[in-house]
Amino acid sequence: MDYIVEENLKIRDMLKEDAQIIYNTYLSYNWHPVLNTYLNYFEETLQNKRKVFIAEYKGKVKGLCTLVLEPEEGPYGKKGIPEIVDLCVFFDKHNLGIGSKLLDTAESEAAKTSNMVYLGVGLHSGYGAAQRLYIKRGYIPDGSGVWWNGKNLGQYEDCTNDDELVLFLAKEL
Repeated sequence: MDYIVEENLKIRDMLKEDAQIIYNTYLSYNWHPVLNTYLNYFEETLQNKRKVFIAEYKGKVKGLCTLVLEPEEGPYGKKGIPEIVDLCVFFDKHNLGIGSKLLDTAESEAAKTSNMVYLGVGLHSGYGAAQRLYIKRGYIPDGSGVWWNGKNLGQYEDCTNDDELVLFLAKEL
């Protein structure tokens, strides 16, 4: 399904072959992707557990955003509130509004089943642009504090400032 079709940009559902493109792109950034993560995203779309929105810019995959429809974990886990996960616009297409279009799509789909959506954003500087984007779009901290490795981090507990250290933000739709 196509969600947004503009002159140079299309937001559409994930195809199985997109998994390899995402993996290869992340690998080129010297990240440590796992191909099965993106193949599982596709399988979860077939099971109606997750929606995966792919951004195509001039016919090439340039980003993605997923929406977990019934999350099991996090501050809203098992409460029927969808969670936005893994928003990423490939580096060569930053600052073109693609991330906002992906979020528009995810929020629109979330609104079909809930009056709220949430997400976790990393706390290190690599997530600075995302932090600013979410706040500008009306996401606010949910009040549960910092989470690390999928668990709420207690006061004065030790952690590592890695990709697993997140703050959850929520938005009313």
